[in-house]
Amino acid sequence: MSRKILFTGGEVVTPTVVLPGGWVLVEDGLIAAVGVPGAGAVGVDAATGAPSGHLADGAEVIDLHGRRLLPGFIDLHVHGAAGGSFDGGADGIDIGLQAHRRHGTTRSIVSLVTAPIDIMAERIHSAAAHVADDPRVLGLHLEGPFLSELRRGVHDPAALIAPSRALIDRLLDAGGGAVRIVTVAPELDGGLAAVEQVVAAGSIAAVGHSDAGYDCAAAAFGLGASLVTHAFNGMRPLHHRDPAVIGAAMDAQGVVLEAINDGVHLHPATVRLLRAVAPGRVALVTDAMAAACHGDGRYELAGFGVQVSGGVARIATEDGSEGSIAGSTLTLDVAVRRAVEQVGMDLVDAVNAASLVPAQVLEVDDRFGSIVSGKVADLLVADRHGAVEAVLVAGDWSDERRP
Repeated sequence: MSRKILFTGGEVVTPTVVLPGGWVLVEDGLIAAVGVPGAGAVGVDAATGAPSGHLADGAEVIDLHGRRLLPGFIDLHVHGAAGGSFDGGADGIDIGLQAHRRHGTTRSIVSLVTAPIDIMAERIHSAAAHVADDPRVLGLHLEGPFLSELRRGVHDPAALIAPSRALIDRLLDAGGGAVRIVTVAPELDGGLAAVEQVVAAGSIAAVGHSDAGYDCAAAAFGLGASLVTHAFNGMRPLHHRDPAVIGAAMDAQGVVLEAINDGVHLHPATVRLLRAVAPGRVALVTDAMAAACHGDGRYELAGFGVQVSGGVARIATEDGSEGSIAGSTLTLDVAVRRAVEQVGMDLVDAVNAASLVPAQVLEVDDRFGSIVSGKVADLLVADRHGAVEAVLVAGDWSDERRP
């Protein structure tokens, strides 16, 4: 049974407002109550916010000293960290997840890159088996192999393939129900049918690494695709005569657009554009690879050498020229901080983009993604600049750090 904890004296970031001097009571791994002094708070003194009454009896009291309490972040798109790659098997998954957790990501989707079908099916099966009982993981994301060669990014062109019913069944079956997201370029032969099939199977069809124009992308969203894989990156550019995937997603209510808000993949003004055209439908993601939380150097991703310099990952080239961007070294705490400081987003909106919106995409917002009574107590203690100081997962501290 999880301990009983009462957080007081800080700013509590709820899905609608920041509560100054707010308090949160955690019991049995759940958020039991949320409030502010002087607002009919049960279990705390109405004037001071100090614990009182039977609800607070036996609680560990955490005085936040002007710091913030945030919901745990949920990353829809991440490939690794701290030298660990999710395509590298169980050890790589564990290393990467633990590194991101220290930066506030309490739940993740494990993303796998394009590989030949046999290898990809084996990786899916292995990853699904490893994370089957891991509460940190909410499913798998297949970023490939049904992608456009024109917009492939780091993905191996030799392994890209047009989708078919048999191939999709094989990959979904390999995951045994663990595959939650499949990125598809809908303009490929069989692409729109693939979207329908993925959605019918209960998974999320994402449009990405695509050269689709507006009409094709709109058709995919009409067939149930509900996510855009790293918006603007790996797709036909937004054009005034053919707004392509971005324009179609803008017009398709309910479609969420991923944003890699590291200042490299997207200019802050581009993130502002996304927020303006799709309010409440932007999900901050990292698309982080093994170099995140690990430093500059040489790495491998999708079978390609990747050189990381100044925190920017690019495909290594023989002549030393600047190669294509190859994932990121971003963590979600930094993405949220940049959203506030560089993009100009409201703190609540920025936090929601890394927590509630991803939870809504995965249809787990009844349990995760916000500080609301009855939800799982995934909570972050952060300073006023957004640096994560301690992480609570389902009511338990995730490591030795305490606020």
